[in-house]
Amino acid sequence: MLNKIIPRVIPRLDIKGPNLIKGINLEGVRVIGDPNTFALKYYKDGADELLLMDNVASLYGRNNLTDVISEAAKSIFIPITVGGGIRSVEDAHNILRAGADKIAINTAAVERPKIIKELAKVFGSQCISISIETKKIKDGSWEVYTHHGRDKTGIELISWILQVTKLGAGEIILTSIDHEGTKIGFDLELIEKVSEVCTVPLVVSGGMGLIDHIDEVLLKDNIYIDGISIASALHYNLIKLPAIKKRVEKYF
Repeated sequence: MLNKIIPRVIPRLDIKGPNLIKGINLEGVRVIGDPNTFALKYYKDGADELLLMDNVASLYGRNNLTDVISEAAKSIFIPITVGGGIRSVEDAHNILRAGADKIAINTAAVERPKIIKELAKVFGSQCISISIETKKIKDGSWEVYTHHGRDKTGIELISWILQVTKLGAGEIILTSIDHEGTKIGFDLELIEKVSEVCTVPLVVSGGMGLIDHIDEVLLKDNIYIDGISIASALHYNLIKLPAIKKRVEKYF
């Protein structure tokens, strides 16, 4: 097997206000339920980590998940990464103090890349994930998007990955906008391209709908991943988390 470690299985919970939500291609969201109820279920089902994303935080310049994080931290004892609206060392401190283990930034990093270095200096690179939402464009490359996939940046994906890792990012969370919420499988071409240049742990997200999609991403030549983040397939109960874990682990 190409991967030297077992990839982490990471349920992703996109949150708007008090609700867990989900969409397709990061659009057309619908309410799923209470985020803490789902988070606790995934923890009990054997998740390795949880990813909580405030979907509207970047629009309002603040993260509103402190209550959700605090509640989750009372009964969930696996790493929790939180993203959305984190724009300063103080913002990051508030999220971590509430009970998160890592923070994920996207829009703030694009707007002011030096924040990555600032955060890494205070909290350590291992605590800083860069969430990257990307979409393939006409010339065959991928463009970075911000504000939960709403805004184009004009930034080419590979050059951005090289830049953020140089600045101190400790992990990349890569979401394919083209595949997100579609349940058609992971964007293997994208993941392979990123695997060629990514020198920090890589978590991939977007597209899983069948258990066999695990095989596709783990058996693909030249793909090296450290985590698989899943939303729709779990939220809609299409696949059980223990079955995903079992399928991942059979290759190691």
